[in-house]
This record gives sequence, structure tokens and C-alpha cells, in this order.
Amino acid sequence: MFQEFIEILILSFVQGVSEFLPISSSAHLILVSKIYDFKTSSLLIDISLHLGSLLAIIFYFRKDLFNLRYNKKFLNLIVVGSLPLIIFGYILYSTEVIYLLRNIKVIAWTTLFFGVLLYFADQKETNQNISSNLNIKSIIFIGLFQILALIPGVSRAGITLTAARYLKFNRVDSSKISFLLSIPALAGASFLGLKDAFSQSIEISYLNVSAVIFSLLFSYITVKFFLIYVNKFSLNIFIIYRIIIALVIFKIIYL
Repeated sequence: MFQEFIEILILSFVQGVSEFLPISSSAHLILVSKIYDFKTSSLLIDISLHLGSLLAIIFYFRKDLFNLRYNKKFLNLIVVGSLPLIIFGYILYSTEVIYLLRNIKVIAWTTLFFGVLLYFADQKETNQNISSNLNIKSIIFIGLFQILALIPGVSRAGITLTAARYLKFNRVDSSKISFLLSIPALAGASFLGLKDAFSQSIEISYLNVSAVIFSLLFSYITVKFFLIYVNKFSLNIFIIYRIIIALVIFKIIYL
């Protein structure tokens, strides 16, 4: 029982931290589970981890979300920006093509390539802000980029930050756009997971509850401190991290 609890704690930490940082949560969860051969990894645990992150981001932006009832334009933009990922995600999920992408070689190359892409996007000058310049054209652009997040290693947070920075939004506003777009994405992933879970014989245990609680906690802390960080620093530390992780995986694969 203690071993299972430790595994849940580790998975929750990995999910909570990597979901909202530009380093790919799916890649880290796959790698950690493979390296340590966790026994607790399952569909329901995966759903619980994503649900925790979803609750965290909703709670953190609760005031902004509540105020969306007075700002229908911004609400519509978030919906429109989320549609490409939801549509393509459902297609890949239904055809089971998405499972073909979940391998370590794909993770290695996407981690490296999209880390470098983030670096170049982060060099852009800033002259756009979320309140005045986020429009239908820019949100569709970001939304289309977000489709790439279906590939492990790309990072949903990373690719949306890349797209927003390319459009010259500052780092804080780029992060807020990324975080708000994560709500429909996480909700969609949780829904599809629950759909599968209910088609099987499921049994909710203390491990699932623990996964939700710890994932929520780690996710909330990550969002809070990431916004403080990007207000003062560049994204270089995450780019360097991605390159190091990619090189480590390359060594495992090819040497």
C-alpha cells in the first residue's frame, strides 16, 4: 500500500508540474512509467491526474472564468481556439492512431525539435496584449498549433506558448492564453477517458482520490509560480531542459 501511495505521489507531481510547463506532461508520464514500471498506472489513474489539473486551473482562474459571463467575446475566442484540438483529438482517438505516436523515439525528436522552436519564438519582440490584440485570427492560429500537442513530447503548454510568442504576445499573456486553453483540453481528455472507463469494470479507490488531490495541489503551485517566473525571466531554462532530456533519450535509444 505504501509503495502504491509513493507511485501516485510521483505521478501526481509529474502531471502537476509538467502539464502547465512547456515540457510535455504526456512524455514525462510515459517515460516515468516505463523507467520505473509503476504498477499503479492505469486508465482511471490517468483520468484522476488530469482531473486534478483541470480542477486546479479552474480554481486558479475562477475569477476570470466567472467574469467571462460579462465578456462573451473572450469566451467565444477560447471556444474557437479549442475546437481544432477537440476535433482532431477525437478523430485520432477514434481511429486509435493516437496510440501509434506514444513511443520513445517520437518523444525524443519532438522534445528536441519543439524545444528549439520555442527558443526562436521566445526571441520575438513584445507588442501585443491579451486584452486588446487577441482576436479570431490569432486564436485560430494558436488553436491550430495546439493540434500538435496530440503528439507526445510536443507539450500543449509549450506549443501554445510558442504560437502566442510568435504572434508577439508577452510571456505572461502567452501563458494565460495557454492556461485558459488548457481547460477545454483537459476537460476533453477527462471525458474521453471516463467514456472508456465506464465501458469497463471500474473501481474507484483511495488511489484515485489521492491522485486527484495531489495533482490539483502540484498543478496549482506550478501555475502560480510559473506566472511569477515568466514575468521576470525568459523561457530558456525550459528549452535547455528539453534539449538535455532529448539527448538523454537519444543516448538510451541509439547507444
